[in-house]
Amino acid sequence: MDSAKGGGGRGKRGRGRRGHRGGEDRDVRLSKSMSYALRHGASQMGLQMGTDGFLFVEDLLAHPQFHSYSLEDVERVVATNDKQRFKLCTHPEDGRLQIRANQGHSVQVVDLELKPVMAGSPDCPAEAVHGSYLRNWSSIQQQGLSRMKRTHIHLARGLPGEDGIISGMLEVCTTALFFSPPGMRKDCDLAVFIDVPKALADGIKFFWSENDVLLTAGDAEGKIQPKYFSRALKLRPSRSILPLQ
Repeated sequence: MDSAKGGGGRGKRGRGRRGHRGGEDRDVRLSKSMSYALRHGASQMGLQMGTDGFLFVEDLLAHPQFHSYSLEDVERVVATNDKQRFKLCTHPEDGRLQIRANQGHSVQVVDLELKPVMAGSPDCPAEAVHGSYLRNWSSIQQQGLSRMKRTHIHLARGLPGEDGIISGMLEVCTTALFFSPPGMRKDCDLAVFIDVPKALADGIKFFWSENDVLLTAGDAEGKIQPKYFSRALKLRPSRSILPLQ
């Protein structure tokens, strides 16, 4: 990618992945900071975000929180992110480099280029899975899944290691090495499966994001009710079926 675009001539050189604070990888810190800015905090940080969720990379790098990073750092983090969380592209009118988060927003993004899922279409899955934690199971079992402060509930196509699941970052577990798919955190120990066609039939809308995460705002209360659960699994230390009721 041409580093002359989007403020690449700032004279800073990327320091790669070296440099730790509290044991955390420098690229991980940058990824987390970008996630916050692009999903939640742009306005509070004084950054101008478009209705499509994009902001200019040069504006991001000019912010004090990102002063130690370069365009090279941003490009590397986007390219190597295990969940494909970000998108880089040039502005169609002036060619300036811009960046956005593909999903996960708590702020409203009108033009996120989400693909609607239609019942009976080839891209409509029979079920999708939401990753969570066993400590939340009692609440989820009774009240359903909630989007909480975000605009969507995130769902994956399937469990780590299943056919058709895009691989993410390797994780060492108690039983095996496995990959975490987009739409599911790698440390989840609970998988809740959703009957997508049933929910669609009741008017709940689903969308595919650019990085292959299934998104839904849920019902009028921002929830996927337990009646749409098809099954639930405990993932660790070994997989076992959980009762839905």
